[in-house]
Amino acid sequence: MSEQKDRFILGIETSCDETAASIVKNGKEIVANVVASQIESHKRFGGVVPEIASRHHVEQVTIVLEEVMAQASMSFQDLDAIAVTEGPGLVGALLIGVNAAKALSFAHQIPLVGVHHIAGHIYANQLVGDLIFPCLALVVSGGHTELVLMKEHGSYEVIGETLDDAAGEAYDKVARTMGLPYPGGPHIDRLAHEGKPTIKLPRAWLEEGSYHFSFSGLKSAVINTLHNATQKGETIAPEDLAASFQESVIEVLVGKTLKAAKAYDVKQVVLAGGVAANKGLREALTSAFEDQPDVNLTIPPLALCTDNAAMIAAAGTIAFEKGIRGNMAMNGQPGLPLVSYE
Repeated sequence: MSEQKDRFILGIETSCDETAASIVKNGKEIVANVVASQIESHKRFGGVVPEIASRHHVEQVTIVLEEVMAQASMSFQDLDAIAVTEGPGLVGALLIGVNAAKALSFAHQIPLVGVHHIAGHIYANQLVGDLIFPCLALVVSGGHTELVLMKEHGSYEVIGETLDDAAGEAYDKVARTMGLPYPGGPHIDRLAHEGKPTIKLPRAWLEEGSYHFSFSGLKSAVINTLHNATQKGETIAPEDLAASFQESVIEVLVGKTLKAAKAYDVKQVVLAGGVAANKGLREALTSAFEDQPDVNLTIPPLALCTDNAAMIAAAGTIAFEKGIRGNMAMNGQPGLPLVSYE
C-alpha cells in the first residue's frame, strides 16, 4: 500500500485588518506563516476603518504572498489548493483576499476553497493537536461570541451566540470609555490583573437553559458607573473597574461553556478567536476544566488566536477533503453563515 501524499494548502486571510498568508501541510503543520498587521494605522481612529483596511490589503497582499512562498521555498505548482476567507468580515477587505485567491487559482490552475472565518478560528486548534469529537468550541472575538458544537470534521452547530455586542466589541467600547488605547482588550486584561473586582456589575445569564450571550447591558453599566462617578466628583480606580468588568464577562463565558460541555457530553473544549488571547479567560477556563478529567481543554498559542492564515489553511484542508470547491464567481460574503459541509 503506497503512502498518502502530503497535502500543501495556501491560506489567505483578509477579513478585517490583518493581511495574512500561510502554507500548511496536511492541515496540521505550519510550513510558512506571514501576517501584516494594520493596528498602528487604525489606532488613532479608535477602531478599524473599513476603507483604510481595504487600501492596506491592496498594498500588502502581493508582498505577503511572495514572502510566504519564499519562506516555504515552494512554487505554486507544489500546492494542492488555495483556501481563502470568504466571510464573514468587512466586505471591502474580504474582496481583496478573495480576488487574490481567484487570480492565483486561475493563473496556476489550482483548486480554490472558500473558508468561513469562524471555522478558521476553530481549526487553529488543529495546529496544536487533533480535534476530539464531540467537540465544543467557545469562539470569542471582536465580532463574534458563539458556542459551536462539532460532532465530526466540518460539522458545525451553533448552540449559542451573542444577541447584541460580541465580547471583544464590549471590551473595545469599555476601553474607549475608560480612555484606553485601541485595541482595548489587552489593556483591560492587563489592568484587570492589577485590580480587584470590587464594583458590582451585572451578569447576563438570560433565560434558564440558554447558551446565548448578551454584553450590551454590561457595557452600558460600566459607562453609567463612570458617568455617575464623574458627576459626583468621585474617582474610580481604573484597575478595579477593569477587574470588575472582566470578571463579569469571563464568569458568563466560562459558566455557559462548562454547562454546555456537560449537557452535550463533549470530549473536548477548544477556545478560539482573538479574545482567546485574554490571560484572564485562559486562566479561568483552565481552572474550570481542571475538575473535568474526561474533557480535553485545548487553548491555542497567542499567535494563533488573532487573525492569521494558518487557521484558514487548516480549515480549508478539511473543506478540500470534503469536496468543497470554489469557482470564479466566488465573492466576499460579510454575513456568511456557519454551516456544516454536506
